[in-house]
Amino acid sequence: MSVLILLDQADGHIRKSSFEAACYGSKLATQLGVSSEALVIGTVSEDLSSLGQYGINTVHSLSENSLSNADAQVFTKVISELVKNINATVLVLSNNMLGKAIAPSLSVFLKAGLVTGAIDLPETNNGFVVKKNVFGGKAFAEVGINTAIKIITLNPNSFPVTKIDAIASVKPFVATIPTAKVKVVSTKKVEGEVSLSEAEIVVSGGRGLKGPENWGLVTDLAKLLGAATACSRPVSDINWRPHHEHVGQTGLAIAPNLYIAVGISGSIQHLAGVNRSKTIVVINKDPEAPFFKSADYGIVGDAFEIMPKITEAVKKLKSKY
Repeated sequence: MSVLILLDQADGHIRKSSFEAACYGSKLATQLGVSSEALVIGTVSEDLSSLGQYGINTVHSLSENSLSNADAQVFTKVISELVKNINATVLVLSNNMLGKAIAPSLSVFLKAGLVTGAIDLPETNNGFVVKKNVFGGKAFAEVGINTAIKIITLNPNSFPVTKIDAIASVKPFVATIPTAKVKVVSTKKVEGEVSLSEAEIVVSGGRGLKGPENWGLVTDLAKLLGAATACSRPVSDINWRPHHEHVGQTGLAIAPNLYIAVGISGSIQHLAGVNRSKTIVVINKDPEAPFFKSADYGIVGDAFEIMPKITEAVKKLKSKY
């Protein structure tokens, strides 16, 4: 028996969220007294044996160019084949775009119970109970799984990445790859930006910035901090910023270590997408803005006066190091 972790990769590099999933799955394997195994689909530049430092015993490598595009139906059948081959009792994925796309179909295909958005290791002393966020992060739920195979998707930035001195064995995985029913005609990638889903720091703007011509207040600070930029839904709806930067209930849900909100009132819908951030800083001239109730730190004042001062302070601080 084993715990199998899917390591998601992009452009030949394993994603940060997958290292979190690797540590989570490895700790769970130790807890259950079984082996920790991982699956990497596609060609990556990392030395796969080095994944042992995240607690993985065996890495199954499926280097197949036809799988460079993540087709949910194809991935479901390929992953299910390995689950059965190695008798995996638990499958761990990141709760990112790929995990959300394939976890439900894997659950049906494997007749496995599924818990999405886990934030802690399962309680296994009496059954198998997984803790997750519910109601937009306002409460927790403990969900029990009693099927033979169990699937967990782990919320990004919810489990620490730790390393040990170990090397994983690497095995090629030869799978039966079905013909894809979806054909990718073209792919457009955003270049030169920090990935919003992987970012440790996010600087976000709202309608309080009054127009796209003022977005330098956000991007200047973001560049200094090595941060990603984001926006509220109204900003993307009126085309001040591209839709891939929209965070919130109807956009991307993120969990950075630091989220700086500039000129965002903080509606329930927006908060649902960012409330898993470790630290939230709100800058708004309206002292009654709802976002202040959820902020760890708040600055009441005009963003057009405050942001240049913060940016200048960061410049001075960085010049000392």
